[in-house]
Amino acid sequence: MSDAQQDEEPDPGTAEAQGPVTITEGLADALADKRESLFAEFEIRDEFPPEVMREAKDRTEGVQQEIQDEVDERRDLRDLTTWTTDPADAQDFDDAISIEEHDDEYQLWVHIADVSHYVHPDSAMWEEAVERGNTVYLPGYTIHMLPPILAETVCSLVPNEDRLAHTVEMHLDKETLSFDTLDIYKSVINSDERLTYKQCERRLDDPDAPLHEKCALAYDVADQLHEQRKKDGSLVLNPSRDRAHTIIEECMLKANKAVTHELMWNRGVEAMYRVHPQPTPEQWNKALKEIQELDGVSIPGDAWGDDPRIAVNAALEAAPDRQLNKIQRAVLKVMPRAKYMNDPFGGHHALNFDIYGHFTSPIRRLSDLINHWIVHENDVPENLIELCDSASDKQKDAETAERLYKQFMQEVGLDSYAVNNRGVEVMDDPEDAQYDRPDTVPE
Repeated sequence: MSDAQQDEEPDPGTAEAQGPVTITEGLADALADKRESLFAEFEIRDEFPPEVMREAKDRTEGVQQEIQDEVDERRDLRDLTTWTTDPADAQDFDDAISIEEHDDEYQLWVHIADVSHYVHPDSAMWEEAVERGNTVYLPGYTIHMLPPILAETVCSLVPNEDRLAHTVEMHLDKETLSFDTLDIYKSVINSDERLTYKQCERRLDDPDAPLHEKCALAYDVADQLHEQRKKDGSLVLNPSRDRAHTIIEECMLKANKAVTHELMWNRGVEAMYRVHPQPTPEQWNKALKEIQELDGVSIPGDAWGDDPRIAVNAALEAAPDRQLNKIQRAVLKVMPRAKYMNDPFGGHHALNFDIYGHFTSPIRRLSDLINHWIVHENDVPENLIELCDSASDKQKDAETAERLYKQFMQEVGLDSYAVNNRGVEVMDDPEDAQYDRPDTVPE
């Protein structure tokens, strides 16, 4: 067995090791009916119009020559060690990182697929993306914002192939981790490897593995960024995140912050900023009271102060695993919804960022795609406020549809978590299925 195959062997006892969830055709039909009703209720577009599919297919032709023609107009970063890290079942890879250490700074590059090169305001795909707003993820079923024929090919930062990217290059002071300098530009990259989160963890553990030193340096910087965020009052609702996820989360947060810093302070332009209002003091008190009353949970005395986010972080770190979900729910119940706005006024409360916006996922979020276009054009769409409102509404609808679909799965006896992690297989013979359609399927 090769090293790569060993990397992907599921660990015994994990959800992945159990294989796909098997269901009968009857249950599959019931799930399909539920999806259709949710699509109708929330105006979620599943199928792409023919003209959008034709345009997407046309943009996948002559790709390598087109990239070659672009090299002279962009920064050529193909010799820079670069890699992606995504879930094992990821179908497209829209972000990659590179990192180097110098005497007094870390140099971090976050490369994002240059989707706006292919999907722009004059294209049918742009109009369709505006209608959709975001990719919708239901357990075992995905409704894409962009046609997969484009997103999973020319826009995907697959290994060992030249790809067009939008790069955020950050020079971070070793002491403060603040930006000494930052630059955002169009580039051409060539990813050295596509890692899954599990592979990244194994590379971190093996000093002789390819990319070990780069992954180790990336984690060292990401861990420092993570601890700094917590100290500054950023809410961290998942205290047990593994090292691979920490690398990606912190690098993407830093890149998003860099881009919106550039747009707001250096250019003074509007953008699709992410604004998250804070709960009222009464709401925070309610959440903290609920947390304190949980069995086995207490907020350490030194965590009490003016910032309830620090108190919540401390409670999560000290709490038994069985109470983590309850602490998270207590906080989320009092949190206002984040929304997209053309002005960052109010900042992002949960992250404790004065200015924040999305840039790192243009394949699955309209906000990121539009911010790519704004960064490159240094201009904003005339209907930016309308786009912000629409993207906020579409995200809310997607989250509600996901919640209702999971609720339906629970009612018919399906574990949505297992479906998410293991996938679904429909069995021809009902005897071979783990889950059958119940006699009465909820309406």
